[in-house]
Amino acid sequence: MDIYTRKGDDGTTGLLYGGRVRKDDPAPAAYGDVDEAQSAIGVARAHAAAAVPDGAHVADTADELVQLLVRIERDLWVAMSELATASGNRHKLSAGTSLVTESMVSDLEATIDDVMGRFEAPREFVVPGETVVAAHLDVARTVVRRAERSALAAAEDGSQVVPYLNRLSDLLWALARWQEGRSLTTRSVNDGSS
Repeated sequence: MDIYTRKGDDGTTGLLYGGRVRKDDPAPAAYGDVDEAQSAIGVARAHAAAAVPDGAHVADTADELVQLLVRIERDLWVAMSELATASGNRHKLSAGTSLVTESMVSDLEATIDDVMGRFEAPREFVVPGETVVAAHLDVARTVVRRAERSALAAAEDGSQVVPYLNRLSDLLWALARWQEGRSLTTRSVNDGSS
Protein backbone atom coordinates (compact mmCIF):
# COMPACT_ATOMS: atom_id res chain seq x y z
CA MET A 1 0.00 0.00 0.00
CA ASP A 2 1.38 3.39 -0.97
CA ILE A 3 1.44 6.04 1.73
CA TYR A 4 0.83 8.73 -0.86
CA THR A 5 -2.40 9.03 -2.84
CA ARG A 6 -1.90 12.37 -4.64
CA LYS A 7 -5.55 13.20 -3.80
CA GLY A 8 -4.46 16.09 -1.60
CA ASP A 9 -2.32 17.73 -4.25
CA ASP A 10 -5.23 20.05 -5.04
CA GLY A 11 -5.21 21.40 -1.47
CA THR A 12 -8.13 19.33 -0.23
CA THR A 13 -8.38 16.47 2.24
CA GLY A 14 -10.90 13.70 2.82
CA LEU A 15 -13.16 13.60 5.83
CA LEU A 16 -14.21 10.58 7.85
CA TYR A 17 -17.32 8.97 6.31
CA GLY A 18 -16.83 10.94 3.09
CA GLY A 19 -16.59 14.45 1.76
CA ARG A 20 -13.61 16.67 1.03
CA VAL A 21 -12.66 20.11 2.32
CA ARG A 22 -9.77 22.48 1.82
CA LYS A 23 -6.81 21.71 4.05
CA ASP A 24 -7.11 25.17 5.62
CA ASP A 25 -10.77 24.54 6.55
CA PRO A 26 -11.49 24.78 10.31
CA ALA A 27 -11.96 20.98 10.58
CA PRO A 28 -8.48 19.92 9.37
CA ALA A 29 -6.96 22.81 11.32
CA ALA A 30 -8.65 21.57 14.50
CA TYR A 31 -7.97 17.86 14.14
CA GLY A 32 -4.44 18.70 13.01
CA ASP A 33 -3.86 20.59 16.25
CA VAL A 34 -5.30 17.66 18.22
CA ASP A 35 -2.95 15.36 16.29
CA GLU A 36 -0.02 17.57 17.28
CA ALA A 37 -1.21 17.52 20.90
CA GLN A 38 -1.35 13.73 20.79
CA SER A 39 2.22 13.62 19.49
CA ALA A 40 3.42 16.03 22.18
CA ILE A 41 1.81 13.82 24.83
CA GLY A 42 3.59 10.86 23.22
CA VAL A 43 6.92 12.61 23.71
CA ALA A 44 6.10 13.19 27.38
CA ARG A 45 5.10 9.54 27.70
CA ALA A 46 8.35 8.36 26.11
CA HIS A 47 10.38 10.47 28.53
CA ALA A 48 8.32 9.25 31.50
CA ALA A 49 8.91 5.64 30.49
CA ALA A 50 12.65 6.23 30.05
CA ALA A 51 13.09 8.18 33.29
CA VAL A 52 12.23 5.40 35.71
CA PRO A 53 15.03 5.25 38.30
CA ASP A 54 15.48 2.39 40.73
CA GLY A 55 12.86 2.19 43.45
CA ALA A 56 9.44 0.59 43.36
CA HIS A 57 7.47 3.71 44.35
CA VAL A 58 9.02 5.87 41.64
CA ALA A 59 8.63 3.08 39.07
CA ASP A 60 4.98 2.65 40.03
CA THR A 61 4.42 6.40 39.70
CA ALA A 62 6.08 6.52 36.27
CA ASP A 63 4.08 3.50 35.11
CA GLU A 64 0.87 5.13 36.34
CA LEU A 65 1.71 8.29 34.38
CA VAL A 66 2.56 6.30 31.24
CA GLN A 67 -0.72 4.36 31.39
CA LEU A 68 -2.71 7.56 31.92
CA LEU A 69 -1.02 9.24 28.95
CA VAL A 70 -1.76 6.22 26.75
CA ARG A 71 -5.44 6.51 27.71
CA ILE A 72 -5.42 10.20 26.82
CA GLU A 73 -3.70 9.54 23.48
CA ARG A 74 -6.43 7.03 22.66
CA ASP A 75 -9.13 9.52 23.67
CA LEU A 76 -7.63 12.07 21.30
CA TRP A 77 -8.28 9.67 18.39
CA VAL A 78 -11.95 9.96 19.36
CA ALA A 79 -11.74 13.77 19.29
CA MET A 80 -9.99 13.73 15.92
CA SER A 81 -12.63 11.39 14.50
CA GLU A 82 -15.41 13.69 15.60
CA LEU A 83 -13.69 16.80 14.25
CA ALA A 84 -12.98 15.03 10.94
CA THR A 85 -16.64 14.23 10.33
CA ALA A 86 -18.93 16.46 8.26
CA SER A 87 -22.19 17.61 9.86
CA GLY A 88 -24.26 15.37 7.60
CA ASN A 89 -22.40 12.29 8.81
CA ARG A 90 -22.49 12.91 12.56
CA HIS A 91 -25.20 10.29 12.95
CA LYS A 92 -22.56 7.70 11.99
CA LEU A 93 -20.38 8.55 15.00
CA SER A 94 -20.25 6.16 17.95
CA ALA A 95 -20.12 7.47 21.53
CA GLY A 96 -16.70 6.95 23.06
CA THR A 97 -15.25 5.55 19.83
CA SER A 98 -15.63 8.40 17.36
CA LEU A 99 -17.68 10.87 19.41
CA VAL A 100 -16.46 12.55 22.61
CA THR A 101 -18.89 11.99 25.48
CA GLU A 102 -19.74 13.83 28.68
CA SER A 103 -18.42 10.84 30.62
CA MET A 104 -15.01 11.28 28.95
CA VAL A 105 -15.01 14.87 30.26
CA SER A 106 -16.11 13.82 33.75
CA ASP A 107 -13.44 11.09 33.78
CA LEU A 108 -10.81 13.78 33.20
CA GLU A 109 -12.29 15.85 36.03
CA ALA A 110 -12.03 12.90 38.41
CA THR A 111 -8.43 12.34 37.34
CA ILE A 112 -7.60 16.02 37.87
CA ASP A 113 -9.07 15.88 41.38
CA ASP A 114 -7.02 12.75 42.13
CA VAL A 115 -3.75 14.20 40.85
CA MET A 116 -4.28 17.57 42.55
CA GLY A 117 -4.63 15.72 45.86
CA ARG A 118 -1.08 14.39 45.52
CA PHE A 119 0.81 17.68 45.86
CA GLU A 120 0.48 21.20 47.18
CA ALA A 121 -0.45 23.42 44.25
CA PRO A 122 1.73 26.47 43.68
CA ARG A 123 0.02 29.75 44.52
CA GLU A 124 1.55 31.75 41.68
CA PHE A 125 2.62 31.27 38.08
CA VAL A 126 5.11 28.47 37.46
CA VAL A 127 8.24 28.58 35.32
CA PRO A 128 8.21 25.34 33.27
CA GLY A 129 11.26 23.10 33.09
CA GLU A 130 12.03 21.63 36.51
CA THR A 131 12.15 18.12 35.03
CA VAL A 132 12.23 16.82 31.46
CA VAL A 133 8.91 15.01 31.86
CA ALA A 134 7.20 18.06 33.39
CA ALA A 135 8.59 20.29 30.65
CA HIS A 136 7.17 18.02 27.96
CA LEU A 137 3.82 17.89 29.75
CA ASP A 138 3.79 21.70 29.74
CA VAL A 139 4.53 21.77 26.01
CA ALA A 140 1.69 19.31 25.47
CA ARG A 141 -0.58 21.52 27.60
CA THR A 142 0.06 24.55 25.39
CA VAL A 143 -0.58 22.53 22.23
CA VAL A 144 -3.85 21.28 23.72
CA ARG A 145 -4.84 24.89 24.46
CA ARG A 146 -4.26 25.73 20.79
CA ALA A 147 -6.29 22.68 19.75
CA GLU A 148 -9.09 23.88 22.02
CA ARG A 149 -9.09 27.29 20.31
CA SER A 150 -9.10 25.64 16.87
CA ALA A 151 -11.90 23.26 17.85
CA LEU A 152 -14.18 26.20 18.65
CA ALA A 153 -14.47 26.90 14.92
CA ALA A 154 -14.96 23.26 13.93
CA ALA A 155 -16.99 21.54 16.65
CA GLU A 156 -20.74 21.16 16.24
CA ASP A 157 -23.17 22.66 18.74
CA GLY A 158 -23.44 20.36 21.74
CA SER A 159 -20.10 18.71 21.03
CA GLN A 160 -18.00 17.70 24.03
CA VAL A 161 -14.69 18.14 22.16
CA VAL A 162 -14.03 21.67 23.47
CA PRO A 163 -14.85 20.82 27.13
CA TYR A 164 -12.70 17.69 26.82
CA LEU A 165 -9.72 19.67 25.51
CA ASN A 166 -10.24 22.31 28.19
CA ARG A 167 -10.10 19.71 30.97
CA LEU A 168 -7.20 17.94 29.30
CA SER A 169 -5.08 21.10 29.41
CA ASP A 170 -5.91 21.42 33.11
CA LEU A 171 -4.93 17.79 33.67
CA LEU A 172 -1.62 18.23 31.86
CA TRP A 173 -0.85 21.24 34.07
CA ALA A 174 -1.60 19.17 37.16
CA LEU A 175 0.49 16.25 35.89
CA ALA A 176 3.44 18.55 35.20
CA ARG A 177 3.29 20.00 38.71
CA TRP A 178 2.96 16.50 40.20
CA GLN A 179 6.00 15.33 38.27
CA GLU A 180 8.03 18.34 39.37
CA GLY A 181 7.38 17.71 43.03
CA ARG A 182 8.30 21.30 43.77
CA SER A 183 7.69 23.98 41.17
CA LEU A 184 9.86 26.99 40.36
CA THR A 185 7.56 30.00 40.62
CA THR A 186 7.90 33.37 38.92
CA ARG A 187 8.85 35.11 42.14
CA SER A 188 11.54 32.57 43.00
CA VAL A 189 13.33 32.91 39.63
CA ASN A 190 15.46 35.88 40.62
CA ASP A 191 17.13 34.21 43.58
CA GLY A 192 17.21 30.74 42.01
CA SER A 193 15.33 29.07 44.87
CA SER A 194 12.30 26.85 44.38
